Amino acid sequence: MQIDRAAIVATLRTRGLFERAAWVDRQLPPLVDVARNASLLRTLGIDPEEIAKQPVARPTSLPV
Repeated sequence: MQIDRAAIVATLRTRGLFERAAWVDRQLPPLVDVARNASLLRTLGIDPEEIAKQPVARPTSLPV
């Protein structure tokens, strides 16, 4: 299973963990493999099942 990095970052920001969110945003790929990163997600207090249920707001592209 993979979850969107943006959802992890958003969850951390809602918890007020801005520096951790910035680190995750820099270090993890856009799609995070849950099995491969299980210990990191546990350390961050991220429940992949809950994250997967959350809609992720994507920025819309602006016309050129």
